[in-house]
Amino acid sequence: MLSALYIQNVAVIQKATIDFIDGLNVFTGETGAGKTVLINAINALLGERTPKDLIRTGQEKAIITGLFRKLSPVVIRLLAELGYTVESDEELMIQREIGTSSNTCKINGLPATVAMLKSIGGELINIHGQQDNQMLASAESHRRFIDSFSKLETELTAYAEVYHQMQKAYQELSALHMDESYKAQRIDILNYQIREIEAAALTAGEEEALTTRLTIVKNAERIIHSLSEAKVYLDGDDDREGAVGLLDGLAGQLRAAARYIDTLSGSAEKVDSMRYELEEQQRQVRELLDSMDFDAGELDQIGSRLDFLYRLKKKYGASVAEIIIFGEKAKAELDTITFSEERQKEAQKRYNHLHEKAVKLSAVLTQRRREGGKLFTERLREELSQLDMPSVRLTVAISVKELSPDGADRLEFLISTNPGEEPKPLSKIASGGEISRTMLAIKSVLADCEDIDTLIFDEVDAGVSGRAAQRIGAKLKGVAKARQVICVTHLAQVAAFADNHLLIEKLVEGDRTFTQVRTLDRDGRVKELARIMGGERLTELSLKNADEMLTLAAERY
Repeated sequence: MLSALYIQNVAVIQKATIDFIDGLNVFTGETGAGKTVLINAINALLGERTPKDLIRTGQEKAIITGLFRKLSPVVIRLLAELGYTVESDEELMIQREIGTSSNTCKINGLPATVAMLKSIGGELINIHGQQDNQMLASAESHRRFIDSFSKLETELTAYAEVYHQMQKAYQELSALHMDESYKAQRIDILNYQIREIEAAALTAGEEEALTTRLTIVKNAERIIHSLSEAKVYLDGDDDREGAVGLLDGLAGQLRAAARYIDTLSGSAEKVDSMRYELEEQQRQVRELLDSMDFDAGELDQIGSRLDFLYRLKKKYGASVAEIIIFGEKAKAELDTITFSEERQKEAQKRYNHLHEKAVKLSAVLTQRRREGGKLFTERLREELSQLDMPSVRLTVAISVKELSPDGADRLEFLISTNPGEEPKPLSKIASGGEISRTMLAIKSVLADCEDIDTLIFDEVDAGVSGRAAQRIGAKLKGVAKARQVICVTHLAQVAAFADNHLLIEKLVEGDRTFTQVRTLDRDGRVKELARIMGGERLTELSLKNADEMLTLAAERY
């Protein structure tokens, strides 16, 4: 559960520390005071994508820190998989710094990534915003609700794996189906390409070696002249002593002097070492000169071969290595086409087997969804009855569709909110308030199927008033008996049920706007409920009504 939230330099919030308790935590405040900012801050803490304009104007970074306690086994196991060891009775601290140029994430003071926060956040908090009501317009969302309620993770995974294999087999089968005339034409092209590449007798590194040899042949005279001069410097001639001989003489003289000066013995050895290295160079120069034998037609031969390789590269690849690979692929494709009938039969057999298996697994999903859908709508009816919709009728329409990644079922909630009316698609007949209450009911039902300890509702009471609003407050209070609930509301009927009432206020100091969050005591709650119901001017009657509303809510729970 979320124990505390620390926010610094987030939009209009310069600095705020918010303490939460078990039960129902309610935020109220004027429009624009910063309630949405708080939800965005929590989303950022959970690894959601965060815009740079979340950072307070004039600041370089925003800091959001969340402290969690009473961690569930699922969260502890997930943390261990990510490399963080936390005991069930320990606290978990998650921190995110959002800078203008970089992001920093930490888990219990250790470095983390945004992906890690997102992975853990999904098991810590479930946030329901007004945009989630739009999910009810999508039949795909209806299927996901029932799948979650029915705990179909294992069945969905097994089906998805077979479906993926089936699609792969289908693609292979489609690739093997080809027109006979195209097949013959393709075989001719491949045979020509293979023959041309094989006739070239290519070897890896051939082009590089030819290029090097071409440079040598073109500059043969200069190379021979330079090597001959080098040989004279090394060997000497009739007019001068060579470098090898000079070093040999130098070493001899140093050894002779070393008989009288001990320190010269090391110098003689160094000169000997230099002479040995020079003798190795002498050997290499002689071998190179001996190998400088050029055929007059070699230059033309090398040029012709390089021109030939250039033409091949224009057709088959950017290098000799790529041409060789092209040839190997051409052989493989030719083999596939040549034996396509046999492979087509094998692929068809494999596809049929996987399709049959997918159909059976999808039938299991259909049956489980029918059973789960019936139980789900019964639970929804109970919840909606508590939310001042006693006459509601709910069913799940299941129709068949082509096999897809999620099965062969098209599911949609049908609802009738008034007696005597046949159930119709929820998105077409439900009002805004009815959709809000239906979504709250769905969240309440699914909450019992999940291990997430904290639920956040951002204005779940949109479009609701009067008795229905009071029912929503009571429902949130009931849900909060089993888990922590955090709610943003504009309705006094909902706020009256809070175990922890937090007021968000916007203040202006000088030319800057600030938002502060404070916990209200009983008197503060009375005044805030009166403000919500009656506006800025607080009368004795409005305060009395607010006090009575708090008393009645407390008596109910």
